[in-house]
Amino acid sequence: MPRFMGFVRMAEGVGSPPQALFDAMDKFIGERAVNGVFLDGGGLYGTEDAINYVVRQGEVTRVDGPYAEAKEVVGGWAIMEYPSIKDAADDQRLFAELHAQFWPEVTVIATLRQISTGPEAPGA
Repeated sequence: MPRFMGFVRMAEGVGSPPQALFDAMDKFIGERAVNGVFLDGGGLYGTEDAINYVVRQGEVTRVDGPYAEAKEVVGGWAIMEYPSIKDAADDQRLFAELHAQFWPEVTVIATLRQISTGPEAPGA
């Protein structure tokens, strides 16, 4: 079965989600963990403690947060496994709808990408 990585992106510094979203996400993720779709995931802290290594012109430089130029950050991630791309896309929409319902004042981008298992193109 194809595996996917989901990301939740949002503006830096928007604050913590409301408890109602946490509760809805616990239920959503719990159901998917039981049926084997949700494999792993979690939320991420802000960029104030982030560490980046930048490779530029053959040189490696460490750059620590916070990053004044950051407009949006990844706030959470998940690894999931679905029978098909359609199933993955449909479930990602439900995930996005939870954010629309329980945190409507924040712009959230829910991204889903298929995990590569080799040089071939993404497939069903």
